[in-house]
Formats: sequence, C-alpha cells, structure tokens
Amino acid sequence: MRKPELLVPASSLEVLKIATVFGADAVYIGGEAFGLRAKARNFSKEEMAQGIAFAHEHGVKVYVTVNILAHNYDLEGVREYLKELKELKPDALIIADPGIFTYAKEICPEIERHISTQANNTNYETYRFWYNLGAKRVVSARELSLEEIRQIRAHIPEDMEIETFIHGAMCISYSGRCLLSNFLVGRDANQGACTHPCRWKYSIVEESRPGEYMPVYENERGTYIFNSKDLCMIEHMDDVLTSGIDSLKIEGRMKTALYVATVARTYRKAIDDYLEDPAKYQANMSWYQEQIAGCTYRKFTTGFFYGKPNQEAQIYDNNTYEKGYTYLGFAEAIDERGYVQITQRNKFTVGETIEIMKPDGANVVVPVKAIYDEEGNSAESAPHPQQKLFVDLGGGVQVYDILRRSEA
Repeated sequence: MRKPELLVPASSLEVLKIATVFGADAVYIGGEAFGLRAKARNFSKEEMAQGIAFAHEHGVKVYVTVNILAHNYDLEGVREYLKELKELKPDALIIADPGIFTYAKEICPEIERHISTQANNTNYETYRFWYNLGAKRVVSARELSLEEIRQIRAHIPEDMEIETFIHGAMCISYSGRCLLSNFLVGRDANQGACTHPCRWKYSIVEESRPGEYMPVYENERGTYIFNSKDLCMIEHMDDVLTSGIDSLKIEGRMKTALYVATVARTYRKAIDDYLEDPAKYQANMSWYQEQIAGCTYRKFTTGFFYGKPNQEAQIYDNNTYEKGYTYLGFAEAIDERGYVQITQRNKFTVGETIEIMKPDGANVVVPVKAIYDEEGNSAESAPHPQQKLFVDLGGGVQVYDILRRSEA
C-alpha cells in the first residue's frame, strides 16, 4: 500500500500555519495572479516566502497554483511570475495550461510540475503523456471512479504520482471548465474569477411572455438545479487508501482556518488509524463523522467514486451551508499571564462556554473568564471583527489552538 500525502488548501499565511500544525503533509496556495481562486485572499511574494519557510521548518511541502487557462496577454506576466517562484523555491507548481507548463520547464525545471484537474485527466495515456513531458504528478478528474483510478495506477510508471480530491465542493461542469460565470456576469472561471452561478436559484421565461418568470422544479424540493452536494470520503478511506492514490486532496482555498483545521485533523487521524490497523479506523468512525459534521458544508456525497452519481448528489431546495461551529480565532501567542492573544473573527462574550480545538484531536470545553483589549481594558464582549484581544480561558491553551463556539 502506498502511504498517501494529505494535501490541504491554504487561503492565507494564517491558514497555511494552521494547516501545517493540524496535520497536513503538504499545502497548496495561490499567489496574487494566475491561479483559479482570484477571490481568495491569496499570498503576496513576502507572505509566500514566509509560508514556505514555516512549512519547510515543520517538514511540510508547499505547492503553488499557476493553473489558469492562459490567453496571449497572460504569457509575459506568467514568465515573470515563474521567475519569482524560482527564487521562492516551492516544492511544486500546479499547472493546467500546456503553454505555462512549457515556460515552467524552461524557467524553473528544478521545481516539480503537477498537472491540474482542469486539464481533464481521465485516462492513463494522458498521465503517460504528461509524464513523458516531465510532469511528476497528475491530478485526476473529479469524474473518475475509484476503479478507473486503480486502472490508471496499473498502467503508469511506478514513480508517477496520482493526486485526487477526496473532500470539498464539487463543480457542476466537467473538470471545472465552466462558462456560466463568464456568460452571466463577465467573470471567467477559467481565469480564476468564478462567481459560482451554479449555486443560484433559476426560473424560466417563455419567449412570448417576457418578464413572466416561472419556477423550475426538478422535483418538489426546489429550484437550485445546478447545486451539488460537497464531496466527503471520510467513511470510505479503506477504499481510497487501497486505490493507488499518492496524494489525497482537500478542496477549499477560500475556506476559514476553522474549516481547514477540522478537515485536516479529521483526515489525518483517519489515514493514520487505517494505516496502523483497519479495525482501529472502523472503531473510530463515529468520531470522524462527528468532527467532519462540525465543518461548514452543503450535505455530503461520494461524488463519482462509485460510479455516476444520481440526482441525490444535488441539492434542489437551497444553496445554504450546514454550520456546526463558529470560528472565533486561533491562539497567536500566550502572554505572561497565561492569557490567549487572538485576532477576533466573530463575537463572543465573557461567561459563555467555548471550545479549544487541539491538533491532537482533543476538544476542550472552557468558560470565557475575561476579555481584554490591547490597552488592557476589560470588556464584556468582543464587538469588532479583527480586534486584537487577550482572553482568559484558565490556561491549557497552546499556540495555534483554534477557538470555536458550538452552534448545536
């Protein structure tokens, strides 16, 4: 059995550090250009350098997305960007476009080249094609079943790597190549500016009755006809880990630190438990299910892994997320009094009960004893987002622990 890498997304330097501490073997990030998550905060050159240094200090790899489908006007900027990345020394570049691949091979050949899922990688000949051009890894199309992935593994070189998404949002379009956003609002999903119109509510208009909107009902549940459930394979790691996949990828470069910490920690434990003893993995299944349900998600599906999904993989009645916990912040430092320094993300108050979420799997319930601002003034609540605070939780907190509140 191949021991797989757990590959976790990071939208910012903060989230990269959380992903690293909470169990990632590798993280993937985007710079300020040429990636497919333009609306994510993304990394400046300085932040990227800091993130790569932090990850490498902890034995974690960093992959940078350069996975837009480039137009002529992108190419000169891509060349300059690749020169910057050469200096920063990430462990790999994630690329979809053959032109960008060619530039990367020329400008920074020492950095591994991974082929993005956007390149429609659905068969073993495609994998061998990229391998012969110098790619180390190919990210499988989300449309593949586990059986197809096993067949690919059997037909490609032993040292070629397969990366596969196992958790997160699913795209309505084939391998993420969508034109809806560009057509409706002029923002090109293939250039990183997707507005997710697949999550919108739709009606139809009959040609001779302009302005008369009629609802579209796929069935009695509603009108969100493109809206897919989120992928989740936490209950099927026995099948995933025996399929020949080298890197298990989590979707979510626009997610919060709480989401990333929860998913990374849960899959880390599931992988390690199974590799130690499959019976241990089965015995801990209720813990994995409970933890992953604490994420923000849209209801879960196994996607295409067991064949073509039926209409139950869609959500027709709404486009909202389930929400188990609210993110309050993470422990940036512990001062001489034992108080936790955080940058507050959501309001909480003195006297309420919150949880300290730890990388080892523990969730410690504690009362908020006191809150102080940067000037040392006490406060009953933290009313302002991004406010620097010092919080007395009675000790027991370590740097990078997550603070969260249950919404159950």
